[in-house]
Amino acid sequence: MVERRAVLAVDVGGSHVKVLASGETESRRAPSGPELAPAEMVVAALGAAEGWRWDVVTVGVPAPVHGGRVVSEPFNLGRGWVGFDFESAFSVPTRVMNDAAMQALGSYEGSGTMLFLGLGTGLGSALITDGVIEAMELGHLPFKKKTFEDYVGEHGRKRLGRKRWQKVVFEAVEHLSAALEPDTIVLGGGNAAKLEELPAKAQRGSNGNAFIGGFRSWHADATR
Repeated sequence: MVERRAVLAVDVGGSHVKVLASGETESRRAPSGPELAPAEMVVAALGAAEGWRWDVVTVGVPAPVHGGRVVSEPFNLGRGWVGFDFESAFSVPTRVMNDAAMQALGSYEGSGTMLFLGLGTGLGSALITDGVIEAMELGHLPFKKKTFEDYVGEHGRKRLGRKRWQKVVFEAVEHLSAALEPDTIVLGGGNAAKLEELPAKAQRGSNGNAFIGGFRSWHADATR
């Protein structure tokens, strides 16, 4: 029997960098923010994970990722992410994913089409069909007078207030569901907990699923 490699999953958000190593039970966090650069993120993640052991790393970044590389600067973080060598920075084999794709992977139950929408600083999105995952940038599509992210992201929540924000989230989910026709919808991200009700076909995801997705990226047969 081949021993599984221990994984450090790093979930990079607009307000915090969160980490969890496989075999550990409590995640840890460090501050993030609009000026956070990738080298600073690595230092913060390693500092938060001090005392743990791991063999490989998965990093979820709120930006488009192709071929394991960030190809566009994150909208809500600092600069320098495009082309950054995460593997050299962590000094172990490292996989880089879109953060919504990582949480979607951890939320997926194994069949059908699932739309994941991450309600956080911005709007993360990913679609999984029969196990095939596609990270998306739905948040930047036009919606009303601006974009989906402008209305359902954190700035929109603060601007609109809870009741109006929740109504707009329902509208956004209805629009995206009509276009993509998923079997299920998972609403994740830190602000999903602020919804008093959920749209049709939607279920509330857990932020901890991002770590499960990070582990699954190395161990495809991993379960909850």
